[in-house]
Amino acid sequence: MGKAILLGTTGMAVALAMLAFGYAAGRPDAAAGDTPATAQAASAQAGDKTEIEAIVRDYLVKNPEILMEMQTALEQKQGEAQRLAHLDTIKSSKAEIFNADYDGVVGNPNGKVTIVEFYDYNCGYCKRAQQDMLALTASDPELRFVLKEFPILGPDSQKAHVVSMAFRRLMPEKYGEFHNQLLGSESGAGEAAAINLAVSLGADEAALRSEMQNPAIMAAFSKTYELATRLNITGTPSYVVGNEVVFGALGQEVLAEKIADARDCLADKTC
Repeated sequence: MGKAILLGTTGMAVALAMLAFGYAAGRPDAAAGDTPATAQAASAQAGDKTEIEAIVRDYLVKNPEILMEMQTALEQKQGEAQRLAHLDTIKSSKAEIFNADYDGVVGNPNGKVTIVEFYDYNCGYCKRAQQDMLALTASDPELRFVLKEFPILGPDSQKAHVVSMAFRRLMPEKYGEFHNQLLGSESGAGEAAAINLAVSLGADEAALRSEMQNPAIMAAFSKTYELATRLNITGTPSYVVGNEVVFGALGQEVLAEKIADARDCLADKTC
């Protein structure tokens, strides 16, 4: 973050210097033609440019806090632009986000408030955030928790998620148990571990392996990846709740606040 701020403020200082240069270059005494008069004007311009740059540098050295103010203003502007873009995507893609038939659901399937999580079975932060999900669904009987399978951490993750998708299609009543055990495992999730878990929960291995070849599974992944791109989601866990996209494992309290906000916006009919 510090490096990003440094780069940002450095860029602003460069921009100010460029502005000073543009001012000097655009003065009305700048004329075309190689004559003594224009040469004299060019020399004057160079002097103006040097003088202005010195003034800008001196001002920034004496008032470095202005760079932080500019950085803050820029981040606020970018954040608001991103929020509005997210809001537009959420409003135009509600069915795909909250009610896709290829997503798993835990908690109350008919709950009034929905939170959507993009997760990867091999994501360490997702494993830590699992306790947040369990606590929230246990404490809020009206919470519907949608699980978007978003394998982004390599081939093993994708294979584990393929098994997960196939298992949910065959045994949806045990999907929550499968999900919690696989995500809660301390070992890495891959195809073999996921199949062993599915079989231990009662799945027929032959039927499971057959369902794993269903092209609808890869099609679902493609839709989730495309949706994540539109929501600027590049990591896990990430959440959609109400009209907001939330990035990272921010903890139960933060998610509870976002859920409360979503409940309010549902009451106000603004989401």
